[in-house]
Amino acid sequence: MRKIEIYDTTLRDGTQGEDVCFSVEDKMMIARTLDELGLDYIEGGWPGSNPRDAAFFKRARHLRLHRARLVAFGSTCHPRHRADEDPNLRALVEAETPTVTIFGKSWDRHVTTALGTTLERNLELIGDSIAYLKAAGREVIFDAEHFFDGFRANPEYALATLLAAERAGADVIVLCDTNGGTLPHHLVEVIDAVRPRLRTRLGIHAHNDSDLAVANSIAAVEHGITHVQGTINGYGERCGNANLCSIIPILELKMGYTAIGAERLARLTSVAHFVSELANLPPRPNQPFVGKSAFAHKGGVHVSAVLKDASTYEHIPPEAVGNVRRVLVSDLSGRSNLLYKAAEMGIDLGGDGERLRALLERLKALEYAGYQFEGADGSLRLLLEEAAHGECEFFHVETFRVVSERAADGRLRSVATVRVRVGEKSEEAMAQGKGPVLALDRALRKALRAFFRCVNDLRLTDYKVRVLDAERGTAAKVRVLIQTSDGEESWSTVGVSENILEASYQALVDAVRYKLLKEYGRPQARAARGETALEYEQQYGWGV
Repeated sequence: MRKIEIYDTTLRDGTQGEDVCFSVEDKMMIARTLDELGLDYIEGGWPGSNPRDAAFFKRARHLRLHRARLVAFGSTCHPRHRADEDPNLRALVEAETPTVTIFGKSWDRHVTTALGTTLERNLELIGDSIAYLKAAGREVIFDAEHFFDGFRANPEYALATLLAAERAGADVIVLCDTNGGTLPHHLVEVIDAVRPRLRTRLGIHAHNDSDLAVANSIAAVEHGITHVQGTINGYGERCGNANLCSIIPILELKMGYTAIGAERLARLTSVAHFVSELANLPPRPNQPFVGKSAFAHKGGVHVSAVLKDASTYEHIPPEAVGNVRRVLVSDLSGRSNLLYKAAEMGIDLGGDGERLRALLERLKALEYAGYQFEGADGSLRLLLEEAAHGECEFFHVETFRVVSERAADGRLRSVATVRVRVGEKSEEAMAQGKGPVLALDRALRKALRAFFRCVNDLRLTDYKVRVLDAERGTAAKVRVLIQTSDGEESWSTVGVSENILEASYQALVDAVRYKLLKEYGRPQARAARGETALEYEQQYGWGV
């Protein structure tokens, strides 16, 4: 299979995206991860432009990459400098990377307006800069900035910049759609016009301002380009760069090319999420191939078909890119959704059609009331368990009260009191918190601690509130989603009410019930282990 070189610029071009910022340590970790993924080039930054990139390249000298070539990025020399006197080019050499990428102007408007020099002098800058870097023993990649706009405006001059790069010894010449406005049919017309005039390997660098960066990159490969540049998750300035998380699987799975290899391709989703985590940006759920929703099915008709043959609604197997199939339960669900989710959770709903119909109607009624189970698998599991095996309540909250006050010094304090009953025993506890929900969470777990030691493991890790009917003002119904962790697993639970504390209480109680179900199992499971009711009560503090 024909090999396509993959060049990643997440650590340079990607950081120009709004809200994207990596520390030096972040960049080191990402570089190692991208190398493990099997990319050919990793562009680390512009060593002459800022202290962070200079520090990265200093540390990167000790970075042992097994496959990828580390790249330092910069520009052609300044019009007033000779190449061997230019600080930018010297910084590129001093970065000690095996490969250097420099960009140069290929649009005549940029040469005279932005660079402020003559067309002839610009050609000299390109040739002299590349020759200097080649003499220093570097592989040199030349990015022809704004090439497609330049070719449209002045094709002869745009081509002349490429020929100047080739004469100077550039190893790869990259055609850049820097403004991201080129349409695929125009892009391939230009490539077809240019390719016969050059002997050097050609690359493509596309931006996404017309939402066509991936399409343009794929079209370029179809027309003979063998080097593709982009970023993980499509990060980049303005609307971003070509998304390698889409380009790589398209090349591998749909076009028969080798990019990183099928074995490494299975790491793609985890790498995409790892980079988004270090960027401190939430992963985009509907991102193709690697998004959480890329293989999520909600409609009952869809789920029914997928259970029979996954290819009916999936264009590739999700595991090929390291993703997973998800079946969502909502008011659009059918019986297939419930059976799939139950089987996924290890719950046997049996063949009782009437029970399934009743459960489905209950779920739809709850969704109509404002509940949402797509993002609350914890609460969904409790519902499915109850449908299959009856109530798994574990405890009953008899009363709760929350009082918030503002002291004379301006500090806010909330105090919650909760009384729970387990079997025939009751326990009351009081706790404080900076807010009413935190106080309620602490009081609930404090009261339950007398019966279930495992509640000490629980931590509330996320809390979201959504107003469902804003036109009702302060009387509006709200939906609360809570994420809880015990250090081993995280789960989400949901509550809905016109009272935000009641909605929070519902979600908190479900979170604890999920933990107890996970920790102690169902009564049937305990009986199968030969555990008597008395032994269980003595061990955990409550009776069956």
